[in-house]
Amino acid sequence: MTDRQHLLVRGGTFATVGDGGDISGVRGGSPDGLFVRDARHLSRWQLTVDGAVPETLTPVADGDTARCVLVPRGGRQEPPAYTLFREQAVVDGALVESLRVTSNRPVPTAVRVAVTADADFTDQFELRSDHRTYAKIGAVRSRTVLDDGVEFGYRRGEWRSFTTVTCEPAPDGVEETGTGARRLVWTLDLEPHGTAELALRVAARPHGAPRPREVPSSPAAATEQLLALEGEFAEGVPFPTGWPELAAACARGLSDLAVLQVPATGPDGEELRVPAAGVPWFLTLLARDALLTSLFALPYRPDLAAATLPALAATQATESGPDSVAQPGKIVHEVRHGELAHFGQVPYGRYYGSVDATPLFLVLLGAYVEQTGDVSLARRLEPHARAAIGWMLDHGGLTSRGYLVYRADRGGLANQNWKDSPGAICSADGSRPTGPVMAAGAQGYAYDALRRTGHLARTVWEDEVYAALLEQAAADLRDRFQRDFWMEEHGFAALALDGEGGHVDALASDAGHLLWSGLLDKEYGESVGRRLLEPDFFSGWGVRTVAAGQAAFHPLSYHRGSVWPHDNAIVALGLARYGLHDEARAVARGLVDAAMATGLRLPEVLAGYGRGTHPEPVPYPHACVREARAAAAPLALLAAVGSA
Repeated sequence: MTDRQHLLVRGGTFATVGDGGDISGVRGGSPDGLFVRDARHLSRWQLTVDGAVPETLTPVADGDTARCVLVPRGGRQEPPAYTLFREQAVVDGALVESLRVTSNRPVPTAVRVAVTADADFTDQFELRSDHRTYAKIGAVRSRTVLDDGVEFGYRRGEWRSFTTVTCEPAPDGVEETGTGARRLVWTLDLEPHGTAELALRVAARPHGAPRPREVPSSPAAATEQLLALEGEFAEGVPFPTGWPELAAACARGLSDLAVLQVPATGPDGEELRVPAAGVPWFLTLLARDALLTSLFALPYRPDLAAATLPALAATQATESGPDSVAQPGKIVHEVRHGELAHFGQVPYGRYYGSVDATPLFLVLLGAYVEQTGDVSLARRLEPHARAAIGWMLDHGGLTSRGYLVYRADRGGLANQNWKDSPGAICSADGSRPTGPVMAAGAQGYAYDALRRTGHLARTVWEDEVYAALLEQAAADLRDRFQRDFWMEEHGFAALALDGEGGHVDALASDAGHLLWSGLLDKEYGESVGRRLLEPDFFSGWGVRTVAAGQAAFHPLSYHRGSVWPHDNAIVALGLARYGLHDEARAVARGLVDAAMATGLRLPEVLAGYGRGTHPEPVPYPHACVREARAAAAPLALLAAVGSA
């Protein structure tokens, strides 16, 4: 049987371990190892006992702590001489493990335990299956034996990273393996039916990282901290008593959001914790994801917005940068801390390839003030908000083209709206537009941003002239959009306009985002909302990204037929905004049922197969295991339909 991978995550750190708690470092569908700040700080962690890999008696189960039971391999006539109880947890910057070896014999027993460890410091981008290679000229790895373990080091130019393995009791020896890995060995003398315990800690010190926090002494202590954090995060949220399944999905989502928090810095250097996008590939700040997560959670956890907004203000572009797609006033799309980003071998250190992060920043700022009544943040971020408006009107294209516009970035993303995979923006026949693209959803965000910022200008900044300018710009955009994007023959909005102003005519879920933003007149909005619940769109689990029956549709495509929980949460909020409450409840029930069928945790994305022919939701094969927007989606459903 193939060894499954189990994910442990806490803050900006995650680890994947096998059924027996080992890390093999073998590239697979998911990155294998201990990862901190985009780098693999533990690439091998393999336990042997008396020179052999033990057999897994009880494999690691899903959860925030990895626990398994192991025994030496043997036959029916040879009961195991001892049993190993292994427990692991991660905290910020570290993996903590306890290993308890219990003798099953009535006589003294000696057991030789060994853990083979290595740290290759591979950048996460190197582990993606995209067939790219990256030169690392001058890179040097080191291994230093310590009194209580071993330290692995890596340097390349000014770049320095370390992984320190410490043990209690200290190993009897640290052996070379011929591969760069080191083997820590103990000889344990067990009394009859006696027990011995080992405590191991793997602490990462990535280049440029802040001083690490104190590492807990054991997985049990780490788990206690985590439970306290999750409890604090869920405290005070009014779970619906009349819909226990939705309440359970909200509770699971809040637990995931509690751990999906990564460090960030505000405009004045203050330390913040913001929602990461998801694991395993995106445990970092992605603006669109953090903004939508914060918007979904805003009625219940406004502190997410209070951290996300200044973190994004601190990384807002102040000048143009062709490689990073930066332009003055633009909100960052993605922030990375790894070696390849540091040396400019990937453009994502601070990458601005998003057409919609900037308006969503303004939407969240306005919504935060409306929800909390706290105007101090709006006053503090006024220069950043005005710069964001300036980008939308100038570089973004609202003044010159009438719409927010993006062009494919050869070094980065082909599409720069939420459907950012190649080919995601397409016509019904599957063909792709050429030249500049004006995506429908981004125009809705722009409309909402102009309106909300106009309200801030009038009520907080006391600038009537600026408020009137923004409100007029919003009204003009609304009129223009309904004239240019509406496809009368379908009673539906186009997915996008191409560079010539022609319809990119795939019927897509993005039209539901227009309801959320309030961009469509009531008649148009109701037409779109009802159309989204017809069988070609609605799978029974949620609204498909592209309606079935079109040549562009594929149920296992990332953005051309799959079902995304966060996309559906936006649709549900939009349906409720237009008074389509039955339709909003139908979407919510589909998502909640999907959560019940997937252990309460909504994945990043599901396959687009219909519920009528596939009674269980079909997973999308490369989905993030935990994703912040999906975790926050039940909170958005709660806001959209309550306990109905």
